[in-house]
Amino acid sequence: MFDFENLKVYHKAEHFNKCLRAQIPRIPLDIEVNRQLKRSALSIMLNIAEGSGRLTNLDKRRFYIVARGSVFETVSILRIVFDEKSIDQRQYDEFYNAADEISKMLYVMIRNLKK
Repeated sequence: MFDFENLKVYHKAEHFNKCLRAQIPRIPLDIEVNRQLKRSALSIMLNIAEGSGRLTNLDKRRFYIVARGSVFETVSILRIVFDEKSIDQRQYDEFYNAADEISKMLYVMIRNLKK
């Protein structure tokens, strides 16, 4: 078993990515926004996985920081999509709340790796 498979935050990021990718085909997006939204959501879980495999706390921390940055990027894109009325308030709130939870979990992991 790989270390990331034991991380609750990884499973939440995986679920977030799956839900978002299921909705993307239903959202009228231009091709660049579509691609960037997919990339940023995928980047969250990939950086968590890659970071978990690093040997030093400093190295792990860097990848978790990048993963958290990808959460912020994804939320920023979702705000644009919401402002353009491509998703409704309920959809936006669901994605926002899930992203917020992932961000908080990553923040705790990052903070704990400082020690």
